[in-house]
Amino acid sequence: MLYDIRLHLHYDYAAAAGGGRHQIRVSPSTISGVQRVIAASLSFAPAPNERSDFSDFFGNNVTSIAFREAHDALDIRMSARVSVSRPEPGLDVSPDIGRLRQELAAVRSLAPSSPHHFLAGSAYSGIDGAITGYAQDSVAGSAAGTAMKLCNRIHRDFTYDGEATTVRTRASDAFRLKRGVCQDFSHIMIAGLRGLGIPAGYVSGFLRTIPPKGKPRLEGADAMHAWVKVWCGRDAGWQEFDPTNGMRASNDHITVGYGRDYSDVAPIVGVLKTTGGQVGEQAVDVIPVVLEKA
Repeated sequence: MLYDIRLHLHYDYAAAAGGGRHQIRVSPSTISGVQRVIAASLSFAPAPNERSDFSDFFGNNVTSIAFREAHDALDIRMSARVSVSRPEPGLDVSPDIGRLRQELAAVRSLAPSSPHHFLAGSAYSGIDGAITGYAQDSVAGSAAGTAMKLCNRIHRDFTYDGEATTVRTRASDAFRLKRGVCQDFSHIMIAGLRGLGIPAGYVSGFLRTIPPKGKPRLEGADAMHAWVKVWCGRDAGWQEFDPTNGMRASNDHITVGYGRDYSDVAPIVGVLKTTGGQVGEQAVDVIPVVLEKA
């Protein structure tokens, strides 16, 4: 699949900010065997006094910006053309949890993709007894089977509710509410798998949505999405699951970045020299591109 992606983040400040520094993680990157970025741009208004672009530990695209002059708003616009071609899931060759632990113990690498980084509890996905107990009922004959079963159960048992939680909600709190959004469902799945000893991480990105039959597609109505990557053993490797929709990640999932939880891949983090609060808006368009044959 080929997509044109547009993202617009807008922030209004209650009082003018005398300065600020931010890190932005909204630009997709090329991932071998999964997706290729053909073109991308990222712009800011007002223009920052400083800007640097780099990759973080997990290989995510990061743009660092700084302002020294007063400003009362910030606009961030990202556009990209991305080709996504995920391999179809093959035969399940992942081991059961006991064997997975043995394979994990044999991994000596601490490279960014090492499963060891994704096994301990993290800020938003701490190991929680209630979540582990819930996940225990999903244990199947293989690691991938367990992940898929847990993914489907979260999709079935939890209610999507954009008003129930915030970006600061932790997995344990969302689990008690049995409500939330994609970020919450991903954190719950991650915490549950880690409680079982299965390495799991957070994926930030975009999801192509299809409007109801006969209805026009609403521009800017989409938002950033989140799902889960799971280490399914030496031979099966990393596989991705979307508990919000009860499915494996497909060619409709466009990856921006990987992390231990949301805190590693938040779209924007930073500090402002100001007083009062701020109001933010987000709009996303994921548009399939159909190339005409010559």
